[in-house]
Amino acid sequence: MNRATIRTTHGDADAAAAIAAAVRPDNTEEMTTRVEDDAVVTDIERPTTGGLQSTADDYVVNLQVAAQLTTTNTPQS
Repeated sequence: MNRATIRTTHGDADAAAAIAAAVRPDNTEEMTTRVEDDAVVTDIERPTTGGLQSTADDYVVNLQVAAQLTTTNTPQS
């Protein structure tokens, strides 16, 4: 089994929680997403290297969109 862990930090726990909630519905059975402090951590397992790469690539795109939307929609003080 091929494995990867993708960890991104987002400045605070609330932003990380919002981003994790946004990407979690796209997880496959081989993926788990959690929040650790200000980080979103996703573990991916796939039987092939190509499958792992494809899943990681798709996840990173989804993560970028979620982070942009969360940052864009955060109320300013």
